[in-house]
Amino acid sequence: MVSPDELASLAATTPIPGAPPAATLTPDESADLPEDRYLNRELSWLDFNSRVLALAEDTSLPLLERAKFLAIFASNLDEFFMVRVAGLKRRDETGLSVRSADGLSPREQLLRIAGRTQTLADRHARVFLDSVRPSLAANAIHVVSWSELDADQQRRMVEYFHEQVFPVLTPLAVDPAHPFPYISGLSLNLAVTVKDANEGGEHFARVKVPDNVNRFVRVDQLTPGSTPADSRGHHPAVLLPMENLIAANLQHLFPEMEIVEHHVFRITRNADFEVEEDRDEDLLQALERELARRRFGSPVRLEVADDMSEHMLELLLRELDVNPADVIQVPGLLDLSSLFEIYGLDRPTLKDRPFVPSTHPAFGERETPKSVFSTLREGDVLVHHPYDSFSTSVQRFIEQAAADPQVLAIKQTLYRTSGDSPIVNALIDAAEAGKQVVALVEIKARFDEQANIKWARQLEQAGVHVVYGLVGLKTHCKTCLVVRREGSTIRRYCHIGTGNYNPKTARAYEDVGLLTAAPDIGADLTDLFNTLTGYSRKKEYRNILVAPHGIRSGIIERINREIAAHNAGDERARIRLKANALVDEQVIDALYRASQSGVPVEIVVRGICALRPGMPGISDSIVVRSILGQFLEHSRVLYFGAQDEYWIGSADMMHRNLDRRIEVMVQVRDERLTGELEDIFASALDPRTRCWILQSDGSWLASPAAGEEVRDHQREMMRRNRRRNSGK
Repeated sequence: MVSPDELASLAATTPIPGAPPAATLTPDESADLPEDRYLNRELSWLDFNSRVLALAEDTSLPLLERAKFLAIFASNLDEFFMVRVAGLKRRDETGLSVRSADGLSPREQLLRIAGRTQTLADRHARVFLDSVRPSLAANAIHVVSWSELDADQQRRMVEYFHEQVFPVLTPLAVDPAHPFPYISGLSLNLAVTVKDANEGGEHFARVKVPDNVNRFVRVDQLTPGSTPADSRGHHPAVLLPMENLIAANLQHLFPEMEIVEHHVFRITRNADFEVEEDRDEDLLQALERELARRRFGSPVRLEVADDMSEHMLELLLRELDVNPADVIQVPGLLDLSSLFEIYGLDRPTLKDRPFVPSTHPAFGERETPKSVFSTLREGDVLVHHPYDSFSTSVQRFIEQAAADPQVLAIKQTLYRTSGDSPIVNALIDAAEAGKQVVALVEIKARFDEQANIKWARQLEQAGVHVVYGLVGLKTHCKTCLVVRREGSTIRRYCHIGTGNYNPKTARAYEDVGLLTAAPDIGADLTDLFNTLTGYSRKKEYRNILVAPHGIRSGIIERINREIAAHNAGDERARIRLKANALVDEQVIDALYRASQSGVPVEIVVRGICALRPGMPGISDSIVVRSILGQFLEHSRVLYFGAQDEYWIGSADMMHRNLDRRIEVMVQVRDERLTGELEDIFASALDPRTRCWILQSDGSWLASPAAGEEVRDHQREMMRRNRRRNSGK
């Protein structure tokens, strides 16, 4: 089965159902561009995660925020191996000789990833061991080992082990009668060697650390009074890793055996798969089958404690069929994604001050909310999350539509949503009230498949028309269309955004969205939903760009207009781009051509960037910045100066978005709203803003330099939001 990433690489020769043929540059367009003009996307992603790690190293940040960034780094790296590294391995093993845009074979990329990852893993562990953990201890949060507990604490922990842990453990022996057990992906395990004192000889056993309990045992709560409050009044939290508790009590699992050695290890498995939609009649059943197969994906990484013996490591490599190059040796604790548990401690002084989103002035105060429909009849509204409340804007729009007797229909795309989703509940209420409700649920949203299958079935049971999109294409756009009867006319209200309909992530992700009653946008979304739910093949729209047919070509066309305007002497010519990732070679080459013509190009990218700025004669006028902070920068915004056009939408500049997904970008026309988008760019691009700047060799340089004035972009957005809401 060919993975999505392989499809991207083979797009020129392997057509994807529903997608246009991959466009290519003409010889004249690419002849003056050097072959080494692209950075490797996988190494660029590792650079992004390195920037996340830099936040954990930043001692100016609140301590628990640093712990959170350590957890984010670990979680990010898990997914990178499950998907990106797994895809490269599949290509290498199947002999696919497709090279990356920067000319590397899959094997060459894997070798570079392995070296870079071990370095990052060492750095990650050392930040925790040498900086964050001691700082936690200084603030009465102690992550301890068994030997650090006193006798009374150890006695109570043994009791807790027998009462709560021992019954759920299943030690699995390995011998001729017991084959090596299946090791589930991302689970923590103890590899144990025991010796029979009577018979002699050593035996191997595996003990899985339960993954349905907390990673850290609260010793302080189980031994009251053993840890008095410190001088600042903090009652210490004493946290013992679960694997440490189990290791200290292995003799109870293997009575009358000598414990020779024990070590922690963790496997990461291939979680990349593709549903063969044209073969399967029932997409839900096909996806559920593939989800079951994901559990048994081949190993792509083995993490081991750095004190593991050579003998034990060789046994694991042999039994798990892991290449030695895929081993990551970790000092200290494995799986620091569990630090999210520590971040959850009630210690507000060690975290960022909680930010409370405010209601957008257009929608009134929380106590006296205005009708969204009357507001939008007065003019468009741009919401900027998390600064503007999602619940009192987008969520209220959908909830009011569900409750309004004049609303005839609601049509919405759902890519990811929260576990207890008020959006889904509103759609169910609307359907039960007799409205026509269509929900396009993307059940192939990676790692949210199971949740989305659940929502799809719940919506269907309530009478919602549930659609799963187009064969071969993921529906990633963030759109909602409300059809309302107003007297003798029908009016359409729309939301098009950059973020998911998820109230929880809307408080942590930075996104923008347009709420409008503009007739041309309403007509565009009507045509789009007819394409998504029926057999319409419409490709041209009035005020939106839609992938896979229109976004790349629309962007390149506008870049070319900026080039022409600059060549004609128009000083307004300028390109600004804000996105999560910039990988698509055709867009990158168009930006290179703009730079060669002298057009200023300013890019704000959170993650991957394959464009190489600052190359003499190629990209002199291109500056690439990356901003990370309290919120995850997630919005996609484009600006073309000579045309004075602002666009927002769901599409990143990646093959998957432009070729294999339904994405929507909408032009923001109202000058009040474009001024708000200009403020976002002005703040992000301010020379004083804390960021990283991409160098021509692919390295990232922290900016401003030490000793220079520095400002935080997200805090500036908070201040701007407060000023706007206060009318100043």
